[in-house]
Amino acid sequence: MAYFGFTNKLINNEDIEIFNFGNCKRDFTYVDDIVEGVKRIMMCAPEKETGEDGLPVPPYRVYNIGNSSPENLLDFVDILQQELVSAGVLPADYDFEAHKKLVPMQPGDVPVTYADTSALERDFGFKPSTSLREGLRRFAEWYKSFYM
Repeated sequence: MAYFGFTNKLINNEDIEIFNFGNCKRDFTYVDDIVEGVKRIMMCAPEKETGEDGLPVPPYRVYNIGNSSPENLLDFVDILQQELVSAGVLPADYDFEAHKKLVPMQPGDVPVTYADTSALERDFGFKPSTSLREGLRRFAEWYKSFYM
C-alpha cells in the first residue's frame, strides 16, 4: 500500500518518508496475484480430519499470499517514479529528489519482510509472479484512469 500513499503525497507535492534511510527490503505483491490466490483457496475448502488424539482438527488452513521476493525500498521508489511519469500521472520534470525524505527505522519495524508461500505452492500450485515493475506499471495506469 506504500505505492498508493506515496503517489498521493507526490501528486500533492508532499514529502514521502523512506524508513531506515532506504535500507529496507519489502515484499510487494500485486493485487491480482492476491485475488488469484484467494480464489484458488476458496475453491478448495479443507476436508474434515481427526487428529492423533481423536479430536477433530480445525477445518482451516493459513496461507501466506505474497511475492516472496523482497525488493530494496529505494529501488521500489525509483521504479514507482518512472512508472508514474510514464503513465502521465506526474510530469517528466517532477523533482522527485526534493520530495524524498530518508528517515531512521521506526520502532518495531524490521529491515526485511517477505512471504513464505511454500504451503500455497504445495497445496494449490500457485505462486504470485507479477514483477514489481509490471505491478507498478499497472497501478500507475489504473491510478491515472481512476483519479485523473
